[in-house]
Amino acid sequence: MAQMTGNEQFQQWLAQINQECGNFAARPLEGEFSGHLETGYAQGLKLSTVTTANVNLYRTKNEISKQNDSWFYTVFQLEGQAIIEQNERQTVIQPGDITLVDASRPCSIIWQQRSRQTSLLLPRSLLEQQLRVGESHCVQRLGKNLPMVQMSHRLLQESMNNRELSGKESEAALEAIVCLLRPVLQQQEVTPSRRDKQFDKVVQLIDSHLQSEMLRPEWLANETGMSVRSLYRMFANKGLVVAQYIKNRRLDLCAKAIRSAADDEKLAGIGFIWGFTDHSHFSTAFRQRFGMSPGEYRKRNR
Repeated sequence: MAQMTGNEQFQQWLAQINQECGNFAARPLEGEFSGHLETGYAQGLKLSTVTTANVNLYRTKNEISKQNDSWFYTVFQLEGQAIIEQNERQTVIQPGDITLVDASRPCSIIWQQRSRQTSLLLPRSLLEQQLRVGESHCVQRLGKNLPMVQMSHRLLQESMNNRELSGKESEAALEAIVCLLRPVLQQQEVTPSRRDKQFDKVVQLIDSHLQSEMLRPEWLANETGMSVRSLYRMFANKGLVVAQYIKNRRLDLCAKAIRSAADDEKLAGIGFIWGFTDHSHFSTAFRQRFGMSPGEYRKRNR
């Protein structure tokens, strides 16, 4: 039997994702792709474990429209890290962390290194019985040091390892996980820390000056009254690098502009508007972010 090519392995992995996890699109990133999907756990638990590297898995309105979206993905990070984006919010989760992703909204998951995570489907109705779920609850990093997060991880692992759980027992496990996560989500909603408020202020300042050439870490630090070192530390605590965050926000807006641009609109001009004065640098950065050149991206999204 002939060995599958890298592209064939990628397509097979994506087909398995679509069959088991819902409709997604994907693009390989730079580096060697690897992907494996584990399913077949206890009765009544809709979950899967993904082990992968160098790929961007995402859902647009197109994928969402093809299926029922009445659930949330509860993502339990097991190994490595994942960059998850939704509602113009980005978070980086590490082993032991949990985050919530709304299946009814576009999202993106980026794995730039080997990563392993389990996604548990929580019915929207079950979650909303316990909590009035809004945008603020999604793609929030629930840290591994929180006791309720640790208990949720243990409960998930015990449920996954017990294949003899009945349907009612699995349902009870789902309800228990929701009850464990509810106070954590409520606390994040009601009592944001002074540090989180400061971070939000910096992010808003970045978004309002993305087209400005002066938008650099030094300028940000000066405008917000903190040292450059403190600024870097603030972003590092979120698993982010400030310069990379700025570049990614600009690239995301470039991609949005390309999707709606006329056929004769210059791609270099779009990059220039959002702070990329060198077209070669813009093309390289765009490919690193989206796995294809700006021109290829425009063709694919026509």
